[in-house]
Amino acid sequence: MTKITLVAGLATALALAAVGHGVACADGGPPLEGPLKDNFILLDEPAPAPAQTVTDADGRPVGVADFHGRVLLINFWATWCAPCVREMPSLDRLQGKLGDVGLTVMAVSEDRKGAEKVMPFYRELGLRHLDVFLDPKGSFARAMKLRGLPSTILVDTQGRVIGRLEGPFEWDGPEAERLIRHYLPDLPLPDNNGKQSALRQDHG
Repeated sequence: MTKITLVAGLATALALAAVGHGVACADGGPPLEGPLKDNFILLDEPAPAPAQTVTDADGRPVGVADFHGRVLLINFWATWCAPCVREMPSLDRLQGKLGDVGLTVMAVSEDRKGAEKVMPFYRELGLRHLDVFLDPKGSFARAMKLRGLPSTILVDTQGRVIGRLEGPFEWDGPEAERLIRHYLPDLPLPDNNGKQSALRQDHG
C-alpha cells in the first residue's frame, strides 16, 4: 500500500465543508467544545461501519462487530507519521481511563511491516493500555474512506460511525472525554464475553 499522504490543515477544511452538521448539545446531541467544535465532523445520521477487518498482534482477524456494545475510537496511524506518534500517548492514557467503562481505542497501524515494526514502537513509547491492530495493506483504511494520517473515527455501541477528526488531537483532554462519555453506556460493560480480554496484549 502506498503511504497515505499527510494532509496539513485538512481537518479545518473539512469542518468548513461540513457547515450544517450538528455541533452543539442544547438539543440533546453530543457536546462539541473547544477544538472539537471546529475539527470533529459529526455525521447528520450515524452510518454502519464497514465489515472489513484488521488483524491483532497474533494475526487474528478483528472487526468492528467484535466490539458490539462498546464505544470505539478508531485511530489510524503509522510509525513514520510524526503527528501520529505525538498523539499516541494521549490515546494510551484515554484507553487507560475509560477502558473499564465501555471504551475501546482501536489504534490501527498502517505500517507495511505490521507487528514487526509496531511492537518495538509500543515498547519504546511505553504504551501499556492500547492493543495492537494492523492494516498493512490498507484495506480497512480504504473502507473507512481515509484521506490522511492521523485520522480518528468515533463508532457508537451499535457499530455505527458517528463522526471523524482528521489530524492530530489530544484525546485525553476534557473535551474529548465529554464527547466520548456522551455515547458510553450508563453502566460498565462485561468485556464482550472475554473477547476484549483475549485481545489485551502486554506491551510493558
